Amino acid sequence: MLYNKGMKKIYVEITNKCNLSCEFCIQNKRNSIFMNKNNFEIVLDKLKNTTKYLYLHVLGEPLLHPKINEFINLASKNYFVNITTNGYLIKRIIDNKNIRQINISLHSYNAKYNKSLNNYLQDIFDVTDILKKYTYINYRIWVNSLYKDEIIKVLEQKYNKSIKEHTKLENNVYIDFDSCFIWPNINNTYYNEMGNCYALKDHLGILVDGTVVPCCLDSEGIINLGNIFKDDIKDIIKSDRYQNMLNGFKNKKKIEELCKHCNFLNR
Repeated sequence: MLYNKGMKKIYVEITNKCNLSCEFCIQNKRNSIFMNKNNFEIVLDKLKNTTKYLYLHVLGEPLLHPKINEFINLASKNYFVNITTNGYLIKRIIDNKNIRQINISLHSYNAKYNKSLNNYLQDIFDVTDILKKYTYINYRIWVNSLYKDEIIKVLEQKYNKSIKEHTKLENNVYIDFDSCFIWPNINNTYYNEMGNCYALKDHLGILVDGTVVPCCLDSEGIINLGNIFKDDIKDIIKSDRYQNMLNGFKNKKKIEELCKHCNFLNR
């Protein structure tokens, strides 16, 4: 059956605008916009039978969206809502009880943004100490930043626990380590025609302009599978391009040129 009702998650980019400019990020090259409420409701309606988990992030900082809490509350009526944030604006969601999980990219911290590390982390703790009662908190350190050791030290003091690897810090609070990856780009130096991927099998992405992409790493919409504002998700899934990619991955073969320049699962 081509139509998969059990897709694990779908990434929805409610904005591609960001408040930071991190060196490890591929940086947004599209026009920076916010998804409007009407278009967001179209997304929610069209994805009803495709997944139960929405991740409000591809590029950009979702907490920048002026309607972030309204969007979370709308989505939570039919979906489990997950947020990935750099943490700088986290107080905007301090009262929202409708978030299943918050991923906080602590490696985003940099003194160049004119905020001390202690103040940055204290703002985060002020919110997570409240939200952890009904939301999973996942601290991420995926990049070996200048502040990694200091961040870990503060977390160890906060949670009174030695941190050496993936660790449960307390109920509903975790820390996650991973290695940096090469953003897929047809001009990068990585190339491999063979390899599996979970894209299209258990997840896909929707950019702020409605472009449907196979995963959250196709930040420029190179592999354009359709537009959720105009097309039905069933038709997108049944399309030749979608199915060719999916069947290629099943045979450990990368069909699209962009995928051949992606090392996410090989890092």
